[in-house]
Amino acid sequence: MATTFFLRTRRTKGYAPVCIRVQSSVLKVNIRQSTNLMVSIQKWHLSRSSRNFRNFLYSPEGYILFEKLEEIRLTIDKRIKSGIAVTASQVKQIVQEVVYREQANKRQTMTLNAYLALYQEQAEQGVRKTQKGTNFSPGTIKSIRLARHQFEVFQVKSGRVYDFNDIDYGFRTMFLSYLYGDKKYNVNTAAKCINTLVTILGAAEAEGYHNNTKCLSRQFRAKRKDVDNVYLTKEELQAMMSADISHLTKLHELARDIFMVGVYTAQRVSDYNNIAPENIVTGPDGEAIIRLRQKKTGTLLSIPVKDELKQILIKYDYKIPHMTEQSINSCIKEVAKAAGIDSPVSVETTSGGVLRQEIRPKYLMVQSHTARRTGATLMYLAGMDVFNICAVTGHSSIAMLKKYIKADEIDRARIISQDAAFTKW
Repeated sequence: MATTFFLRTRRTKGYAPVCIRVQSSVLKVNIRQSTNLMVSIQKWHLSRSSRNFRNFLYSPEGYILFEKLEEIRLTIDKRIKSGIAVTASQVKQIVQEVVYREQANKRQTMTLNAYLALYQEQAEQGVRKTQKGTNFSPGTIKSIRLARHQFEVFQVKSGRVYDFNDIDYGFRTMFLSYLYGDKKYNVNTAAKCINTLVTILGAAEAEGYHNNTKCLSRQFRAKRKDVDNVYLTKEELQAMMSADISHLTKLHELARDIFMVGVYTAQRVSDYNNIAPENIVTGPDGEAIIRLRQKKTGTLLSIPVKDELKQILIKYDYKIPHMTEQSINSCIKEVAKAAGIDSPVSVETTSGGVLRQEIRPKYLMVQSHTARRTGATLMYLAGMDVFNICAVTGHSSIAMLKKYIKADEIDRARIISQDAAFTKW
């Protein structure tokens, strides 16, 4: 009986899994399978007597690899010497016990609740980064806190402590029922809770804390509803800028101006609410340009400064004070009301999972994110090329941009008719 290791690949560069072969002509055994241990192809094929191989063997990577391979070989040889038959399934079990021992130890020491606390702490402190290497946005951190809090409350209510392997479709049904029934959350808020939880579970699985992959499927996530959010017309923006808000506070005036910065940059509130003098640069033709790196995506943007935006920047000597998003949302509704933006808007709402149709005055629908949606929509209605709009907003695709453009079918038809190519096709 001989136990050997080899690479099954035709490539000469990169990494490949080490395979094991257990064979005996006497016992008529010939077992071949992968160990799932990856190794540099070039280093594996080094001459075993060379200095380069010895350097690799005694490196942390090489030492761990060959230590595990030797343990696998010795374990199989020991079983053979003890007179225990070796089958393919037994070899697979031996390999898994050796290769995944560290992950198994992790699973024994880390609970789901402990990992949620660790994940939140690391996100808040900037220790844990997004997939693009940036810090988590304030909105994402808020979602993490909400998901963790509601998960903890749900456990208390259900009288059960859930761990990684307990998150199945039964849990999904009960957790959503709790969010809809007890919390009266709408579809999107409930979806945000469970989808954030799934994202964290995915990180834990990747880090070796569990192997419960059934909760990581696309089907496990909850679907969000495309809310018919509003945008403001050019006339409504002008009304907000000229409205008599003397009965309101200076804070309302600041909220309006910050909101307008959001409109003319078409950015998220986490970006347009933090524009500083160092973000303003001069272009090759002497024009003012805002350069910023989006907090959520890490995308670097260069945004031309419109005259309307320039006037606001000059008003504050390019040092616009910061406001909390909550304050902006509260104040901007009152400003919109003072501007007479009260046309009736049909709104679909969900409470407890039940869909309802409501009529609300438009000013109640205005919030910080309306600025970004307004900017993108007005650029589209002005006939601006969608690729250029994406260059301003930072959207990675036209499909993503479409979610922000709230033009109706009549508006879209008008834009199409004005396209020079429309008359030529």
